[in-house]
Amino acid sequence: MTKSKFNDLLLLQIGNEFAASQQYIAVAVWFANQDLPQLARYFYRQSVEERNHAMMMVQYMVDRGVSVSIPGVPAVRNDFASVTDPLALALQQEKEVTRSIEALFRAARAEDDALGEQFMLWFLKEQVEEVASMTTLLNIAERADNTFDIENFVARETIGDGGRDAAAPEAAGGAL
Repeated sequence: MTKSKFNDLLLLQIGNEFAASQQYIAVAVWFANQDLPQLARYFYRQSVEERNHAMMMVQYMVDRGVSVSIPGVPAVRNDFASVTDPLALALQQEKEVTRSIEALFRAARAEDDALGEQFMLWFLKEQVEEVASMTTLLNIAERADNTFDIENFVARETIGDGGRDAAAPEAAGGAL
């Protein structure tokens, strides 16, 4: 397949997804160290989800005959001053991913790449859920009287936990 802006952006996004996965592990560990197991469990799951997104993109590129080089990831943030700090970081990260996915969709459309455009549609839908979930978590944390109210909310609600989506693209090596 010939070189394209879409493919270049998709390679960058693979790195972004792996970086998000690592950042969510750091957030999960921070919550675990704060004795907040529900938030830790939520972010461990989010980490796996981000890894799976990267692997879906890898599989797509392999299927399209595009050479894939897996990038390294930058250092992650490990220290936070309050329970809202990692949630605000997660929301900011999801908004940045949304902008990247939108740019990928626009690039595919501009290149008349119907397959690339169609592939990105699932990710656009996914980002609506991700931003909404992180917004809700941050709002709950900002309103909570104590951290255990947040823990109870996470334990009780199914935020961002829709299970395996049958319409999701295939992940290289299989989704975890």
